Amino acid sequence: MSSTKSKLRLVGAFAVLLTLALAVGCRGFFVKPTLTAIAVGPLTPTIYVGATDNTVQMFAVGTFNDGSSGSTPVTWGITGTGTDGQPIATVTTGGLVTAQSSGSGTVTAASNLLPSISGSQPLVVSVACTSAPIVSPTGPVTLTPDVPSQTFTATCNGQDITAVASWLSSNTATATFSANILTAVEGQGNDATFFITATANGLTSSNVQVTTSGF
Repeated sequence: MSSTKSKLRLVGAFAVLLTLALAVGCRGFFVKPTLTAIAVGPLTPTIYVGATDNTVQMFAVGTFNDGSSGSTPVTWGITGTGTDGQPIATVTTGGLVTAQSSGSGTVTAASNLLPSISGSQPLVVSVACTSAPIVSPTGPVTLTPDVPSQTFTATCNGQDITAVASWLSSNTATATFSANILTAVEGQGNDATFFITATANGLTSSNVQVTTSGF
């Protein structure tokens, strides 16, 4: 009887050892997913120079070769020079961005595991306007075949917001904006009088009259 029990114990112990050996051996089949891409958010954030709304918390999400996604360790960086020649913002190791100077740039997250993989997101730092932007020149402006373009600037609360303002021509068939430069669309009989504006923080400047002549 005791011999039978001993055999059963040996068989049981062997079975346990065999199970453990198989478990250890099978670990090789569970390969850790490889990072293939990084997405950065939130999408195109805007923050403001001043005491309020001057920060944004960025985040990075990794995509892996097995189709899964999740957090992944990254190193944060930021580019962009403001209108005063200073960096537009700073970013901490945790991805917190703080405004310094109005302008536009890019926030980047590079993988700590595979530095060649990174993601980025455009960033706009604006002036927290409390009144409508002021456009210069104030007009009227005339565009001719000899002088077909006009460069405009905008200020708000005494700060230059030209680079972050949204520029609008009320007659895009006659003249269009590229950034803050208005250029007439050349064409026979393409003469008109219209206006342009600059908008920032939901506030719009006074109309500036523009005339195209001689086209």
